[in-house]
Amino acid sequence: MEPEAGQLRGEPEHVGNRPPSYPSHPLKRPSVRDADEFAALSPAVLLDGAQIEQLTVRAASVRGDSHNWEGGCRQDSMTVTRIGPPEAEMLLLAVADGVGSAARSHEGSYEFSRRAAVHLDREAERIHAALCARAQNELQILATKAVAGAVAELRTILEWSAHHARRPYADEDYASTLHVLLIPTDPRIRERVLCSVGDGGLFVLREGRWHHGSPDNSAELLDTRTEALPHAYNSVKTSLLRTVPGDVLLLGTDGITNPLTQRDPEFARRLAEAWGGSEVPSLSDFLWQTQTRAKTYDDDRTVICVWEKQP
Repeated sequence: MEPEAGQLRGEPEHVGNRPPSYPSHPLKRPSVRDADEFAALSPAVLLDGAQIEQLTVRAASVRGDSHNWEGGCRQDSMTVTRIGPPEAEMLLLAVADGVGSAARSHEGSYEFSRRAAVHLDREAERIHAALCARAQNELQILATKAVAGAVAELRTILEWSAHHARRPYADEDYASTLHVLLIPTDPRIRERVLCSVGDGGLFVLREGRWHHGSPDNSAELLDTRTEALPHAYNSVKTSLLRTVPGDVLLLGTDGITNPLTQRDPEFARRLAEAWGGSEVPSLSDFLWQTQTRAKTYDDDRTVICVWEKQP
């Protein structure tokens, strides 16, 4: 239930009879003296948004309950930007989830989500043309090339950084999933493309119900739990979808997509009510709604939603 105007929101809401046992607010955090400056200086919460032509974006990445309790850093990351020239411009949204067992996956998720955007920008004109032609094979080739370029570039940088810090380098230390959604800013183009490595992914809110956003190969996308950058993947999976104004697109890490698909529909219903109305939530409202809690789902949570103004 939304608080009345002027009231403090207080603790995030929860589904189920009782809230999770972890406190909902950040507790300890890493220290610079722990020999991992990146972790020590990473904020517990990221909040972002944009208004680009007919598209409105809200984005949040929050440290999970377990990391709040243990004092670990947020291993998720996200990117919201534009790529391509004016005639082939696309909104790029990316979420990345550092693998929990990987020592520096928080750094990997941060770097991969950003460098993938730079390399996808270099292929933007060809991606835009392939998207308009619904050429999914070409899109997969271009996405795989861009991500491979980002991986090669980052491997060089990360190896140098490890050598400079006098510690060994291993690909698996930086393991991260990655999902990138590309949306043309021209409202006449209805196609969108999802590029994926690993779990998490895309959902579409339509007429009050959540649907998997990859109808052509959703089973394949959902069967990628062991895949991760920079080494444990074969290619970037791509999925084309066509949307209509009024749809709400949700791109997220498994911290949001897992509870969204749980058997108890309460979590999905809460977010559908919050994000499926006629008004786009403010940044602060979106952050509070993103933090809706459910027992056993204590992972970092990153979610980017896109609303398209109806004509």
